Amino acid sequence: MLPRLVKRVIIGSPIRSEQAGHALLGKRLALPIFASDALSSVAYAVQEIMLVLTLAGTAFLYLTPWIALAVIVLMTTVVLSYRQLVRAYPTGGGDYEVATKNIGRAAGVVVASALMVDYVMTVAVSISSGVDNILSAIPSLNPRRVELALAFVIILAAVNLRGIREAGIAFAAPTYLFATGIYIMVITGLIRVAVGDAPVAESARYGVHPEAGYSGALGFLALAFFALRAFASGCTALTGVEAIANGVPAFRPPKPRNAQITLALMGTMAVTMLAGLTAMALIAKVHITDPTANSCRLIGVADCHSTPQRTVVAQVSAAVFGGHHAIGFFYVQATTALILVLAANTAFNGFPMLASVLARDSNLPAQLKNRGDRLAYSNGIVMLAIVAGVLIFLYHANVTELIQLYILGVFTSFTLGQTGMVRHWNRALRTERDPVERRRIFRSRMINGFGASLSAVVLVIVIATKFTKGAYLVIIAMPILYLTMRAIHRHYARVAEELTVDDERLTLPARNHAVVLVSKLHKPTQRALAYARATRPDTLTALTVSVDEDDTRKLLADWEAHDLPVRLTVLESPYREIVRPVISYVRQVRADRPRDVVTVFIPEYVVGKWWQQLLHNQSALRLKTRLLFQPGVMVTSVPWQMEAVSHEDIEARPGG
Repeated sequence: MLPRLVKRVIIGSPIRSEQAGHALLGKRLALPIFASDALSSVAYAVQEIMLVLTLAGTAFLYLTPWIALAVIVLMTTVVLSYRQLVRAYPTGGGDYEVATKNIGRAAGVVVASALMVDYVMTVAVSISSGVDNILSAIPSLNPRRVELALAFVIILAAVNLRGIREAGIAFAAPTYLFATGIYIMVITGLIRVAVGDAPVAESARYGVHPEAGYSGALGFLALAFFALRAFASGCTALTGVEAIANGVPAFRPPKPRNAQITLALMGTMAVTMLAGLTAMALIAKVHITDPTANSCRLIGVADCHSTPQRTVVAQVSAAVFGGHHAIGFFYVQATTALILVLAANTAFNGFPMLASVLARDSNLPAQLKNRGDRLAYSNGIVMLAIVAGVLIFLYHANVTELIQLYILGVFTSFTLGQTGMVRHWNRALRTERDPVERRRIFRSRMINGFGASLSAVVLVIVIATKFTKGAYLVIIAMPILYLTMRAIHRHYARVAEELTVDDERLTLPARNHAVVLVSKLHKPTQRALAYARATRPDTLTALTVSVDEDDTRKLLADWEAHDLPVRLTVLESPYREIVRPVISYVRQVRADRPRDVVTVFIPEYVVGKWWQQLLHNQSALRLKTRLLFQPGVMVTSVPWQMEAVSHEDIEARPGG
């Protein structure tokens, strides 16, 4: 009783399936939900560019505006490309669906593995960066860095378990307050420049010790590699752009149009904020090395070992608004820290939706496609929180280390997704004859083609410049995820093949049934019904619980098509529960016949390995546990041993 009460306090009361429409989002709520990651990336993208450039001291900071401009061009291209994708594929599969349908299932699984890594890193990097900004305002909390980050992960997971709309309402204000704060800061700074009172950062008077290997003059190739590395770090500004394409089903109708408008708003805001913050950082002469470390690479800092550095946003806001005690400084720091933490909410929406699509296609465990009490994909939310929390703990919430694992997955999905779109438009041109529509397709293909080419170039740059800095871990993780998903898909395919109903006549075994529980019409169900008929009970009921209208309609149609001699009874379950309706039905049968015994037969199929068992629904186990405690009720399992398991074992043996 207590766990159920705690669950209701944290998550809230369950929502009926037919109320799913209440969770659809308008543009004003969709922007903070799906774009908070892309907008918040501005807060650390400029910083990451400058961190790389100051490896050689301050000599190459003049490259900052040019690298920022390249990032802006890339972001504009990607946003335009995704507008085409949203229009062509509004079902929410995003790059995964595009790659699967236009390149092949293997390419789709590669994209899926890349996006899953990216979503996990989004949570880890965003929350760690948010903690950095909190520590810039309150340095005394630095020893509690990891604990703060993990607490934020738990809070975000709990809020998202309450439902996507509820999370949007909770997080909408911080996103808009952050954008307002950045715009006010930039405009105020530019006004000060115009009147001859340019802001000066606290670090402007300090030089920077170059790191070993960067102290001398760099040759052309070394300088080019150096600049490309800074560009690759700045490309973190593009994280989260794909979230809107993956979340189109969550928009209100017309879904594709509203998603396109939200994409345009997000792109415009991100580009202007990135340009403004870059300009102010250069005007204020910000010098930064590593906000998570001490200030000893800065020349002239007294007691550098105990003096932490402030982030770029913190230094610019202090310079513009007049110091670390100004109201404007605390406003910008508070909203920046909040939006960076809440940017992880983009992943808490995107990851569960992507996982549900992958589960629907049998690439991930089927449990991930089930909605929870509040119509959120609860299992995906919990999985994301656990994995991200482990990463934060292992890397001590250090943004500089975590960010090296970032964006590789983003540009892998960008490249394959846009390549798939080019093939989509090529196929459309072969059948389209309307001149106006053909011109639109040509224009869309050109945008997606340019986006694919540019993304591919950036992907190569990211791999080349970040491989030894930690990106190799992502390159290892993605194939592992790919192989895991292929193995899961192969298992489900073999199970489905073996369970497919054929035209064999039902044989009558020597066992009695009173109630046969049915989830779908397959061989285990056939066997259970055969036993039921052989026992010749006074009443025989085939019982199913309707948790999904489409699945129930299909089951009824299959039942009629096979002309089974047992009537199928359907129990409605508006809250998607299976156990409670069955228990209520059995209790009613007992109440009507108090002197009789009710025998419940549960058809099950048995797999050979523990990890395979995890891939299948555990409803039968929960039902047996509850039914065993009902007086006058007998429970019998009707097992179906999977032959596919033994085949897999034989194939896995050497020489098998």
